[in-house]
Amino acid sequence: MNGLRRDIVVIGASAGGVPALLKLASSLRADFPAAIFIVLHVGAHQSLLPNLIASHGLNPAMHAIDGQLIRSGQIYIAPPDRHMLIEPHQVRLSRGAKEHHSRPAIDPLFRSAALHFGSRVIGVILSGRFDDGTAGLQAIKQRGGLAIVQDPLDAETPSMPKSVLDHVTVDYCLKVDEMAAKLLQLVQTSADSKAQTANDAVRIVEQEYDISLNQGEPMKTLDAIGSPSTFSCPECDGVLWEIKGSNPARFRCHTGHGFSLRSLIYTHKLKSEEIMWAAIRTLQEQSRLLSRLKDITIPEEITSIGMAVDEAVERSKQLRELILSAKGAMIF
Repeated sequence: MNGLRRDIVVIGASAGGVPALLKLASSLRADFPAAIFIVLHVGAHQSLLPNLIASHGLNPAMHAIDGQLIRSGQIYIAPPDRHMLIEPHQVRLSRGAKEHHSRPAIDPLFRSAALHFGSRVIGVILSGRFDDGTAGLQAIKQRGGLAIVQDPLDAETPSMPKSVLDHVTVDYCLKVDEMAAKLLQLVQTSADSKAQTANDAVRIVEQEYDISLNQGEPMKTLDAIGSPSTFSCPECDGVLWEIKGSNPARFRCHTGHGFSLRSLIYTHKLKSEEIMWAAIRTLQEQSRLLSRLKDITIPEEITSIGMAVDEAVERSKQLRELILSAKGAMIF
């Protein structure tokens, strides 16, 4: 055996992920010989996840702190509204642009782990919507790490596990009940210490890592890792570059926002809905203003103003019905 161990475990979860995380934490032994890093899609909302995990398991859990040293047996959790990345010996937090309409997101953590720890990494994807974590697990595999995914039949929300199974050659597909024992077995085995030759995929990982930390020159980076698409970023309206060789397709803008095809469709849907609600609000205000105008105008104009009021009300009603009828039209 060489001296390199698989001592870095990175875990990503989203919808339905909390019960899975608590079940996994409760099964880990107290002297678990690896550092564990968790990203759950919590956005900017207050999170009690560290307290929940600590109360269910035997290992200390906390929101990560920028610059914090990495210690075996510690569970580090991405705090609200911060990407969590890891470097040799320390944790980095970033308020970089959202990825998959999320901050924290899973892919930045997984990419950083792959880049800095290579074959020492075990990546785990649990229950969640869409496909955050798929590209990150691809990076981990490219660097010699291992990939574990929750069995979709065991997941409350199976989209993320299914995406992984569709696009990543996973090492293990397990129920959550089986993961703690498998992780303990794997972290006690040696990792391949052979340095991997740099290739285009690894260079893309390096450059996207810089984007997550707001480093480098964005336009030069985008030109190096992708090509301009015909799509716009729903977060900032900038042009999106399609990442070379990505499968599933992924996109980034010069601001740094990142999307898969699925998360891009979803975020555009959210933005279009916001625009329509804004239009409804404007039409309602227009109808109220016109109604007030009727009280002070000359008799000859009352009829035309009344028609304008009716038109604004009807358009507002039609837009509302369109939004409500489209709620369940897109399923991921």
